[in-house]
Amino acid sequence: MTDFLEHYYRHREAVAKANALNKPLVFDALAAAGLTRVTVEFDGEGDSGQISDVTAFSGQAHAPFPSTFLTLHQAAQNNGDPRTTTVNLHDAIEHLCYDYLSQCHDGWETDDGSHGTFEFDVPKQTIELDFYGRFIATEHSSHDF
Repeated sequence: MTDFLEHYYRHREAVAKANALNKPLVFDALAAAGLTRVTVEFDGEGDSGQISDVTAFSGQAHAPFPSTFLTLHQAAQNNGDPRTTTVNLHDAIEHLCYDYLSQCHDGWETDDGSHGTFEFDVPKQTIELDFYGRFIATEHSSHDF
């Protein structure tokens, strides 16, 4: 069990390091494209979860994503060497959000799941996560006297 926990915590640290490297790359690309805000909605339950919508804005108006490509850092599985992958800006945002969910709410998609929204504020270079965990609680007692 100790080995499993050590592996788990090392992987979480690697994800956090990759996120710290990737966040400024994503914000630089968003700013260069003239985008001011991005919202990302996710939903999951029953061991399945997905990002359902990624919307970019320039001011108050919806805006298309440019065909910009970024090279992102990724934490390797099994604590191997980190690797890089090249993806378009839209997919880079999804990668970053999935990694933040893994970092902060690992298992967000299991059982009753969760849902929420990420909001990227490009001028401030901040990402806000509104996270809603779902669970069904049942309380039962039985007594024989």
